[in-house]
Order: sequence, then C-alpha cells, then structure tokens
Amino acid sequence: MKAGLKVSQISLILIGFVCTSVLLLAYVKSLFLSSSVLPQNHVLQLSPGLQKPSNIPLLSFHFYVTDLRVKDEEALGEGSGSEQSEDSVNFESEKYPTYANSSPVIKVTEELITHEEIGGIAPNITEKGDLTDVSDKKTGLIGQEIDVSTAVSSGGEHSEIFTATPERQDCNFAKGRWVIDDSRPLYSGFGCKQWLSSMWACRLTQRTDFEYEKLRWRPKNCEMEEFTGVKFLKRMQNKTLAFIGDSLGRQQFQSLVCMITGGKDKPNVLDVGHEYGLVQSRGSARPDGWAFRFPDTKTTILYYWSASLCDLTPINPSDPATDYAMHLDRPPAFLSHFLPRFDVLVLNTGHHWNRGKLKANRWVMYVGGVPNTNRKIATIGGAKNFTIHSIVNWVNSQLPKYPHVKAFYRTISPRHFFNGDWNTGGTCDNTTPLSEGKEVLQDESSDYDAARAVRGTDVKLLDITALSQLRDEGHISRYSIKSTPGVQDCLHWCLPGVPDTWNEILFAQI
Repeated sequence: MKAGLKVSQISLILIGFVCTSVLLLAYVKSLFLSSSVLPQNHVLQLSPGLQKPSNIPLLSFHFYVTDLRVKDEEALGEGSGSEQSEDSVNFESEKYPTYANSSPVIKVTEELITHEEIGGIAPNITEKGDLTDVSDKKTGLIGQEIDVSTAVSSGGEHSEIFTATPERQDCNFAKGRWVIDDSRPLYSGFGCKQWLSSMWACRLTQRTDFEYEKLRWRPKNCEMEEFTGVKFLKRMQNKTLAFIGDSLGRQQFQSLVCMITGGKDKPNVLDVGHEYGLVQSRGSARPDGWAFRFPDTKTTILYYWSASLCDLTPINPSDPATDYAMHLDRPPAFLSHFLPRFDVLVLNTGHHWNRGKLKANRWVMYVGGVPNTNRKIATIGGAKNFTIHSIVNWVNSQLPKYPHVKAFYRTISPRHFFNGDWNTGGTCDNTTPLSEGKEVLQDESSDYDAARAVRGTDVKLLDITALSQLRDEGHISRYSIKSTPGVQDCLHWCLPGVPDTWNEILFAQI
C-alpha cells in the first residue's frame, strides 16, 4: 500500500516537473521574442552613410529627373505638357536609389551636364524632324542649364533640390516685322555722295515714291539696339570690318559708311585702300575694292570684290585671253592674306552662280588644284553649295588662330523679277511697301545652304533673306540712271533702303 503511494507520488512529481519545465521554457521563449523586437523609434535606422537627410524628400530625385525631361522636350518643341510619366524616364531607380544621400545625385547630375554640353539634350534623345546636328561642336543652346550648387537645399522638408534655369537665348533678328518709322531713313538719299554710287541713289533718279525709306525692322521677341555712327565707331575702335563678296556686298558696304557718317561728307576720313592692295590697275574700270579709315577711332571699313568667294588664278599667265581656275575649295587669296588684320568679317555670294557668268568670266571649276571631275559638284547648285561650305569651313579653321575675329556669312539677298528674268523682260514695278506681307514668323533661315554651312561652326549667320523677301518695292527697278529699255534691276536695292537693315542687324551682333 505504501509502495503504491510512493509510486504515485513519484509520478505526480515527474508530471509536475515536466509541466513546470514546459511552462518555464514557454516563458523564456516569450522573453526572447519580445526582446528581439525593436522599439518603433528604431525601425529602419540606417547607417550614417545611407541615412536620408531630413531636408530631402524621399522621391525628390525622381521628381527632378522627370522635370528635366519635360523641360527638355518643351525646349525641343514637342510640347509634352506639364505631366510626364515617370516610366518614360531612362534612369533605373535600382541604380540611383531614392533614399541615397546627395553623392549619387551629384554623380548623376555631372553625367547629365556632360551629355548636355551641346544644349541640355542628351545625344540619344531625338524628336520628329532633323536633329542630326544636335551633336555638332557649336550649336545654339536649346536646353536647360542645371544648377548643381543647389543640389542640397538648406530649407525645410519640401525645399527643392535642383533648379533648372533657362539658358539665355540669342535673339533671332530675322524673325519679326516691318513697321513704319517717321524717323527714317538714317541718312539722306540726296547726300552721301562721297560714298554712295549714284546708280543706287534712287533719290537722284526719276522715281517719285519713297515710302520704302520709312520702314524699320522690328525683331519679334527682342529689342534691336538703335544704330548710331558714334556708337558704331566706339564699338569698332582700333578695329577693321571687312565685307568680301559680290555687288550686294558692295551695297552693304556703302550703306554702312553712309549710316556711320549720316550721309555727310567727311573730308578727314582716309582712303587706305593701298594698304590692302586695293588700287585701280591700268585698264580697269575700278579697283577690286575700297577701304576707308575713320581717324578719330582708327576704325577701318573695307570691301573686296569676290563674287564667287573662290580663289581665282590664271591657267596660263602668259596668255591675256587665258581662262581662270575657279578653285572651289580655296578661299580668295585676299582673304587668306589679310584675315589676321580683320576683326569683323562679312562674307556673301550667290547671284554670280550661273552658266552665263562663268562663261563670260572664263571661269573653270577646279577642285584639289585640278579641273573638277565630280559630277555632283559640276552642277551650278552643287558647285555653289560646295564652295559655301568650303569657305565657311576654312574660316572656321582659322578662328582659333585669330580669336579676335568675328565672322559672319550673310544669306542671299532675294531677287524680285516678275513675268520674266533680268534679260527676258522681268519687272518689279510695285511701289507699295509690304504688298507681299510685313512679318516673318519662321524660325529657320530661307537660305538653307548657308544655314547648313555655318551649323556646327563659329561662323555666325547674318540672316537677311526672308525679311528682304517682303520688300519687292525697294529695288532700283526701271529707275536706273543707266537704264536699258526693257531691262529692270530687280536685284540691287535703292539706298537708303533694305541693306541699311542688314547693317543694323550686323551692328546688333557685334
């Protein structure tokens, strides 16, 4: 009986021990689990190197990239609007996490700036249309400038991290409208006889309408500095401006001298043509150009006649009737020799590129020092385009040697022959200003060859084609002093007149 009691007692003790052990283990386990849970204020506590600064919003970097893409597309003219899907941004969030500190953000920004040296657009971003020249070494800035100095804001929680400030755009002086200005012209057509050829002084002809003299060009989205002779001479003190081109270049040259002097005689202005070899040779009707110096400011204005902007050399120097090699890939010898002495250079060519002129002048196309055999260049249009690109590229290659030189290529001056050409009865009898319109709205130049030639170079485009196209009433027309019956001059301009505006635009850019 006693033994049975002892056994039962032992069993109860063992059962109690087991239960106690189970309870004890459960209690210890609960203590362990509770101790492994961090307090709420310790959740996601990162190391100092990865902790998000308190003043940077969690998704601010992603917002920054989205904003950059939107502004870039707006700059390209796609008009993407203010909303942009974040999925369209070509950046991986895994590579640039949003919780990282400013270092990765700065790194990405530096990459973007490297890609956007050409204007805020990465090279792999394209749009509809021709953007093949986006990667050119010198193009107009069309994008945004990233301000890295504000990468980490010192403001509150919603302070912006990055700012995208618009790049200052150069004025497109070719876009605008003609307006009436009673203060015009800038000089009298009865005066300026010291500089102005009588054949272009329409006030000295039988023409009786002069409303065309009262028009002034007003650029659309910017102000054009008012031209005065005093301001021009001060800006060009101790400097030389050279026009090299055809007879339209000569008109621009005479226009500028008349504008500087106000059309008044200036006996103290020096003729320095001899310094540039611009003297009338025996048997010539006139010299190859002119050069005048204003002694008070030592400003020199010159013109050299080079209708094709090619170097011309006699094929047989001993033969007076020799043909001339027209080197399409060489600059005029005058330009290559005197370029270091110029500070502003204005080039033009265009209207002498026809078979009649080449035949009359006995010009034979040469490339590489030998007669041209390239069929594409052999056409008049191909030869002209090739020459324009050649002269622009040559000048551009010289500019690093002469950084003081600012070079321009002037676009072609339009003709206005109606009902025929210059030798087939073509006329330009209109005397009503702006009958073809008064406004230019296009952004691109109408002279596509010239615009393509200067693209990607440091040679600037002096774009006068479209604005001059609206001025068919401004030509010499039938009022030429030496007029030939049935022949009108619908190429050259009355002075004062349209070329004055070309010089105002030139002045605004120098």
